[in-house]
Amino acid sequence: MPGAVEATTTKSSTNGKRPAASSKKTIESDEEDDDDDDEAPLAKPKRATNGKAKAATKSKSKGRPAKKVKQEVESDFDIESEDDAPPPLKKAPVKRKAKAESDSDDDKPLQKKRAPAKKAGASSTSKKVKAVPADGVKPKKRGAKKEESMDATPIKGRAKKEEEEEDTYKWWEQQNEERDGSVKWETLEHNGVYFPPPYVPLPSHVKMKYNAQDVDLPPESEEVAGFYGAMIETDHAKDVTFNNNFFDDFINVLKKYPPRNGVKIQKFSLCDFRPMYEYFESEKEKKKSLSAADKKAAKAAKDELEAPYTHCVLDGRKEKIGNFRVEPPGLFRGRGDHPKKGALKLRVRPEDITINIGKNAPTPVPNVSGKWKEVVHDNTVTWLANWIENVNGNYKYVFLAAGSSIKGQSDWSKFEKARELQKHVDRIRMDYNRDLKSKQSADRQRATAMYFIDKLALRAGNEKGDDEADTFGCCSLRCEHVSLEPPDKIVFDFLGKDSIRYYNTVTVEEQVFKNIRIFKKGKDDGDELFDRVQTTGLNKHLASYMKGLTAKVFRTFNASITFQKQLDELTPSKGTMQEKLNAYNQANRMVAVLCNHQRAVPKTHEQSMSKMRDKLIGLKYERMKLRHALFAIDAKYKKNKMYVDDESDFDDEIIATHEDTMKTKELEKVEKKFLKDNEKLAEEGKELQPDSLLKEKIKEVEAEHKRLVKERGTKKHTLKKDRSTDKIEEAIAKLDERIKTFKLQMEDKEAGKEVALGTSKINYLDPRLTVAWCKANGVPVEKLFSKTLVTKFPWAMEVDSDWRF
Repeated sequence: MPGAVEATTTKSSTNGKRPAASSKKTIESDEEDDDDDDEAPLAKPKRATNGKAKAATKSKSKGRPAKKVKQEVESDFDIESEDDAPPPLKKAPVKRKAKAESDSDDDKPLQKKRAPAKKAGASSTSKKVKAVPADGVKPKKRGAKKEESMDATPIKGRAKKEEEEEDTYKWWEQQNEERDGSVKWETLEHNGVYFPPPYVPLPSHVKMKYNAQDVDLPPESEEVAGFYGAMIETDHAKDVTFNNNFFDDFINVLKKYPPRNGVKIQKFSLCDFRPMYEYFESEKEKKKSLSAADKKAAKAAKDELEAPYTHCVLDGRKEKIGNFRVEPPGLFRGRGDHPKKGALKLRVRPEDITINIGKNAPTPVPNVSGKWKEVVHDNTVTWLANWIENVNGNYKYVFLAAGSSIKGQSDWSKFEKARELQKHVDRIRMDYNRDLKSKQSADRQRATAMYFIDKLALRAGNEKGDDEADTFGCCSLRCEHVSLEPPDKIVFDFLGKDSIRYYNTVTVEEQVFKNIRIFKKGKDDGDELFDRVQTTGLNKHLASYMKGLTAKVFRTFNASITFQKQLDELTPSKGTMQEKLNAYNQANRMVAVLCNHQRAVPKTHEQSMSKMRDKLIGLKYERMKLRHALFAIDAKYKKNKMYVDDESDFDDEIIATHEDTMKTKELEKVEKKFLKDNEKLAEEGKELQPDSLLKEKIKEVEAEHKRLVKERGTKKHTLKKDRSTDKIEEAIAKLDERIKTFKLQMEDKEAGKEVALGTSKINYLDPRLTVAWCKANGVPVEKLFSKTLVTKFPWAMEVDSDWRF
C-alpha cells in the first residue's frame, strides 16, 4: 500500500462545512468533480473583450463530486483540460448499436448489441444539426422511444415500431494516427446553448413587505427579491456573509428599478420575503399534485424545447453535449466559506457568449432575442461556448458530455499517465528522499512537499485571490496548519478544497520532522511553511522525470494503486455477492479517506437506518412466523437446532409494535387501492365500487390483526396458505440468506456515512479496476456503476478479468 495509508495513524471525521453548490470555473456538468486546480488554464477565446478577461486567465481546469450519488446521479462530468486529451481519432469500421433511452433510466441493467456502423466522414449540411449515430454505450430500456433528430422532427413509418440503430464510435480500439496534437476536431456543428425562459412576474397579491408594508416592485427587482424569498428557510439565509452580499446587490438593483409605490428600502432586518416564499411553496405543491399524465406532458414539452441543443455533430458523429443549458440568474452559493456567497448572478444573454463552431457550419440562432458576442472557429479547443460570469470574473465553458469521444480520450489519457508513473516513481522517491537533506533550502522544501504529496495524497495547492475561499494545499500551507508532536508525529489541520477540514496525525521519518521544525523556525503562524516552493515550479520539476507529470498525477496514481491493493487484500475468495460488494466499498472507503473525500453525515442518514432496522425486524418476524408454523405442524421441530432459538433482539414489545405497524400500513394500502380503483372506474364511465366493499376489506385486515395478537406468545402460527414442512424449511433458509445480506448492507451504509465514495470512483479510480474486479468475481458492473458511469467509461468495459493497474 502506498505510504499515504502507511503514514496515517489518526483520522478524525470531518467537522468542516459541507460544500454547497457553486459557480464553477468551467461549466460542463451537474455532477461535482474533485479534480485539482494545479493544471494549466483552459484555453480561452482568441480575443477577450470583457474587462474581466484578465482575471479569468487564472481559471484552472477544475471539476466538482458526487452529490448527490443518491450517490451517483444522472449527469455529465467535467473535462479537466482540453490539452489533456489525445487528438481525436478517425472513425473506424467497428460497429455497435444501442437503443435510445430516457435520462431517468440510471439504475436499470445495461446490455449491448452489435450493429452495422455508418461510414466515416458523414457530416451534416442542414441549418440544424440532424440526427446521426450517437456515441456512448447505452442500455436497453423496455418500451424506449426512438431518439429524435436534433431539430425535433418526428420519426415516421416503420421506425415507430422498431428501435433506432445507432453507431458507437469505439475510439479506444483504433490506432492513434499521426496528427498535430493541437487539433481537436475537423468539423463541428451545434445549435448553440439553451437560455432559460424570461422572468414571469408574480401575481399582483404576492409582494414582499418592508416594515410591514407591501412593496410594489417592478419585475427586474422583484425577480431578485424572489431569489432570496425562495431560500429563507435554508441555511444560506442564516449566514451573515450571504445576507450582506445579497442585500448590497439588491440595493443596487433597487436604485435602477425602485419600488413603484415609493417605499424606501434601507435595512435588511425590516425586509419580509415570506409572502414570496409561501407562494413558491404553494406552487411546488401544485406541481407535486399534478396527475402522472400532466407531469409526463410537461416533461415532454420541456424535452421538445431542449432537444435541438442536447447534441452536436463532431467530425461527422453525433455526440452528446454536457451542460447545454445556460445557468439561470440567482444568488451565488459558492463552495465552502466563500466570501462572495449571496452575490447576485446576473442573467446571461447572447451578447455575453462566444460560440465555437466549424468554419463551414451554419451559425446557430439563439432561442432568445439577441446576437452572439462572437463566433469563432478554433479547432484547437474542445469547448462549444463560453462566457464570463459576473461574480468571480471566471470563464464558464460548455463541453461535450462525459460519454463523448473527446472526454473519454481525456479520461483514458489521465489514467494511462498515472499508470506510466509506476515506471518512474521509485526514482522520484529516491531523489526526493536524498533532497530531504539538501543544503539548498529550496530543494529541501520541495523534497519535503513531494514527500507529503506522495505519502498523504495532498493536493499541491494554488495561489488564490482575496475574493476566493481561504482553502489550502500542500505548497500553500501556513505554519499554523502544521504542528509537531515529538519525537516523530506531525499534525495537519487546515481547510482543503471546498472548505473540507483536513485533520490528520501522521508518523514521519526523522528527517522530515527535522525539516518542518527548521521551516517553521522564526516564522509567524500566518507565514507560508514552504515559502520557496510554488506549484508551477514543483510541476516543472516533476515533468523532468516524465512528460506531463504533475502533482495531480500522483494523487490519481496513489488512489488507484491503493484501490488495487485493497481489493486484492479484502475480497473474499468464496464470499457471497454482498460480502464481495462490502469488500469493494471498504476498498473504496480507504481511497476516500486517503484523498480526504469526507462529508458531513447526511441529514437523512438516521431516518434511512431506522427504516432499514424496521425492515430487518420485518424479515425476522416473517422467519419467526414460519418457525412457529413448523412447530404447529410437527412438534419435533422445536428440538431442531436450526429452529429452536428465537430471533435475536426480538421480544413481545417489538412484535406488538411491528404487528400494529403492519395493520396501519395494510389499512392505508386498502384505502388507497379503493380510491385509485374508483378513480379509474370514473374515468372509464363505469359504476363505482360501493363503500361497503371498503368496509369489508377493512374488517378483513382487522380480523387478521386480531388473529396475530391471539397467537402472540404461543409459538404456534397458522399460515394463510397450507404449505408442506419442506416448503417452509426452504422459505426459512431463503429468509436466513436475506437477513444475512441485509445486515451486511446495513453495516456498509453505517460505515460509509462520513465518506463520499462517488468522488474517487468518478475521478481517481481507474474504471478498468472496477470492471476487471467485477468480471473476476462474478459481480454485475451495474451493482457498482450507475448508467451514468457506464456511459462515462465505455472504453473500460471490455477489459479482461486479469487486468491490473
